[in-house]
Amino acid sequence: MTALKAKKQNLKLPEQLSREDILNDYRIGFESRQASLLGRREVLSGKGKFGIFGDGKEVAQLAMAKVFREGDWRSGYYRDQTLMLAAGMMRLEEIFAQIYGDTDAEYNPMNGGRLMNNHFATRSLDSAGKWKDLVKQKNSSADISPTAGQMPRLLGLALVSQLFRNNRELDSLSGFSELGNEVAFGTIGDASTSEGHFWETINAAGVLQIPLAISVWDDGYGISVSNALQTTKQNIAEVLKGFERSPEKKGFLIYSAKGWDYPALCEMYRNGIEI
Repeated sequence: MTALKAKKQNLKLPEQLSREDILNDYRIGFESRQASLLGRREVLSGKGKFGIFGDGKEVAQLAMAKVFREGDWRSGYYRDQTLMLAAGMMRLEEIFAQIYGDTDAEYNPMNGGRLMNNHFATRSLDSAGKWKDLVKQKNSSADISPTAGQMPRLLGLALVSQLFRNNRELDSLSGFSELGNEVAFGTIGDASTSEGHFWETINAAGVLQIPLAISVWDDGYGISVSNALQTTKQNIAEVLKGFERSPEKKGFLIYSAKGWDYPALCEMYRNGIEI
């Protein structure tokens, strides 16, 4: 989950970030925002078939991409275009190939025009239909449209890593796991946390203690109503405190940071994934 309520006056950039890292993140974030604005214009002018985009979520996803490694998996939703760009799992041109419903897999390899735009995926099979070496690439399961539907699959992906970590009989299956050291990254909007799939996944993840990192993009508003009309206490992190880890009880860590706070977000994701 999310964490780290940093105070502005104490902010400092994580030591591993260079000037080049920061400028590169700025470029990716800017390009992603412009793609969202241009894409929405294409849809509203009738050139695109549908339009859902990732504007407003850029900074947090740039920070997340810094700890998303080869072998890791993503099970997320349609706001994740900046993560896909920053992690190198998608080209900028593919955003528009999806908007136009391009059926050519060379230009639209994620879904070949069979889904709405911003439904992301990476290919696990090569052109001959054989498994790729998944530990040498960053991976994304194929997005689906039902809200919160990504959560049970996220649970399964993290559970597989735990099985590879604890069962040496699986070592003969090469190319799927690096001794279970992968992390499954999940993303969800604050409105979808009202879905049963979300709570079932949260509860199971806490019981199983699997390598899972869920990010909730909480912008105070979901679809058509404010948090006051859909989330108890108007804050999902507050609601989840009963699941938080303690010295006596297993659970999971809960972090919170402002979506625009680049230094705090970088530090938060680094700390969380290292643990």
